[in-house]
Amino acid sequence: MMMLVVRWNTDKGRDSLQSYPCRNTRKDGPQSNVLVRGCVGYCALGGGRCCFELVRALADSEAGDNALKRLRCSTNAEELRTSDIIIEAIVESEDVKKKLFSALDKITKPSTILASNTSSISITRLASATGRPRQVIGMHFMNPPPIMKLVEIVRGADTSDETFMTVKSLAERFGKTVICSHDYPGFVVNRILMPMINEAFFTLYTGVAAKEDIDVGMKLGTNQPMGPLELADFIGLDVCLSIMKVLHTGLGDSKYCPCPLLVQYVDAGRLGRKRGIGVYTYGKVLYKSRL
Repeated sequence: MMMLVVRWNTDKGRDSLQSYPCRNTRKDGPQSNVLVRGCVGYCALGGGRCCFELVRALADSEAGDNALKRLRCSTNAEELRTSDIIIEAIVESEDVKKKLFSALDKITKPSTILASNTSSISITRLASATGRPRQVIGMHFMNPPPIMKLVEIVRGADTSDETFMTVKSLAERFGKTVICSHDYPGFVVNRILMPMINEAFFTLYTGVAAKEDIDVGMKLGTNQPMGPLELADFIGLDVCLSIMKVLHTGLGDSKYCPCPLLVQYVDAGRLGRKRGIGVYTYGKVLYKSRL
């Protein structure tokens, strides 16, 4: 489990925020939390250890050292009690997220904002698991956060203007461009992107073209940096399937029904780059399942 926690202390003169992304490369680690003081940091704990990938922003060793000094990692959720903003980035499961939000609601101070990095799940429903729906909001970072400039902010039915402005300001201080979405399945980006990826799977499934031709056609024909099948492998086929299920259930339209080939690949454990195999086969496996 990965969670991003943001805290800044203006009383110590640390009112400037920077982002230093890291990512979890393990799926089998214990529930872990990350506390960040003085600046913003992205970190994940897996298997009892912290996995840092210091990229681009930390190319300079001095910047990297300074960033690491401002990161505080913990596996004790009680240490989140005084956090100002918590950004959840755990598995894309509504039930699991609700359980976490309910726990955080009991632990944190009344003024704490609970933000979710969900890419498709209803913020209103996540907020219903707490006693502070006015302080629950969606803050969807595009992957990978160090490179992608966009943050998609999603207001739940009861999200307050104050919460929205605080989170919007925070994203802008990260140097991100903000777009705003109403709380509908898939929001803006994935409402458009995932059906395109799903249709690429149908194109492959029905034998219209080979996977390479599908990707090259979309890259050169529509000026996309990655083909849809290649992108699906990068995102994770399990994540794509989860989002398509949310769209299909939430919107009730058969056009959002996941392609059987996508379902089959996920059932087979072909999840994309992180497993070393998805639509394509990769040389490096980021983690291996213990199942």
